[in-house]
Amino acid sequence: MAPDTFNIALILFGSLALLIFLRLPIGISLGVSGVLTFFYTKGSFLAMAQTYYDSVDSFPLMAVPMFFLAGSLMETGGLSKRLVAVAEAMIGQIRGGLAMVTILSSMFFSAISGSGPATTAAVGGVMIPAMKRRNYDKSFAGAVAATGGTMGVLIPPSILLILYGVSADQSITKLFMAGLLPGLLIGLTLMLTVYLICRIKGIKTVEQDFSIKRLLLAIWRGKFALMAPMIILGGIYTGFFTPTESAVVAVVYGFLVGAFIYRELNVEKTILALDYTVTVTGKLGIIWAVSVAYGEIMTLYRIPVVMGDYILSITQSPFLILVMISAFLTFLGMWMNSIAQVIILTPIFLPVIKTLGVDPIHFAIIFVVNAEVGFLTPPLGTNLFVAMEIAETTLGQVAKAVIPLMLVLFLMVLIIIVFPEISLILPRTLTAG
Repeated sequence: MAPDTFNIALILFGSLALLIFLRLPIGISLGVSGVLTFFYTKGSFLAMAQTYYDSVDSFPLMAVPMFFLAGSLMETGGLSKRLVAVAEAMIGQIRGGLAMVTILSSMFFSAISGSGPATTAAVGGVMIPAMKRRNYDKSFAGAVAATGGTMGVLIPPSILLILYGVSADQSITKLFMAGLLPGLLIGLTLMLTVYLICRIKGIKTVEQDFSIKRLLLAIWRGKFALMAPMIILGGIYTGFFTPTESAVVAVVYGFLVGAFIYRELNVEKTILALDYTVTVTGKLGIIWAVSVAYGEIMTLYRIPVVMGDYILSITQSPFLILVMISAFLTFLGMWMNSIAQVIILTPIFLPVIKTLGVDPIHFAIIFVVNAEVGFLTPPLGTNLFVAMEIAETTLGQVAKAVIPLMLVLFLMVLIIIVFPEISLILPRTLTAG
């Protein structure tokens, strides 16, 4: 690394690490790091401001606030609790059934929310109190809800996959298809895991016996909620509308069903949903804008290329490098939120994985599954904090209870690395079609 490039990298990464350590918001940390580097390189601040503007002037990015709003409207409009009712009617009678229902409900809700914390809040708000009433350990209940919430960033529509697609210039439709099978596989594996944990813990089931009548009744009552993911994903996969257009469809559908069919979405709840969406989108917009400028500096001074060459000098085994990247992402997830990871690190890792011949679509799924783990790792662990508040327990207790489920996620990362077809079979089928 040339001396000037080394100094720029030192300022860029060193100042960012220091500011994050000082607990400054990630958007401010990125912005200050970029400004300091611009001062050092005597760059044009007018160009930097133009980059901020251009970065958020993106049609695919419009899907992000729309999916946030859709998920919030569906949660407050009664769709989430009807999805939970269907899941409970399906498997609630099994030992540890409520814990399994929590995972299954999270899979359902993930298909309309796209957000990990939102899924944890929506499903956990219903299922954690129910599990506590059935004498489940409250820390275990919180851990299950937090882990189930991680499905929100993998099963499409996923906010992280949208951001990765924009950063890496990849088809968001193909990314959504790539996330479907891994999401289902991870969800089913987590359900099996909580079943085994419940057997080991000796948790007795007091749920009522399985009833076809009860299941059909739950499906009938929740038919409009169940139609939401079919409309959203079906429209995308058939090419009837783009992912961005599907986000708008999801908002309209969630509002109409919640307000006029279930009649649980009133003006006050709609305003709260809009307030939540504006707040989250505003934060994300700042992070996105400053991170694009941050990435331009790295690209201009070939920092990703230099870092890629260094990684390849250690080993050229695709498996080992993907494992190394996964370990790094897991560690980074303790300190940095997943959105920032995707935005900042995609330009760094993309040249490396392309050199190795790894499909960028496959790498996206590996990246996002590792981001799932980040939702469960203190001190950041966003899902843990959401579940902890609902379960009325401590961060330490819920973090301890989530360890077996995190190990399952680590195992699934390795399986997805070794068997790329799990991620690629659907996108390739789409391309072939």
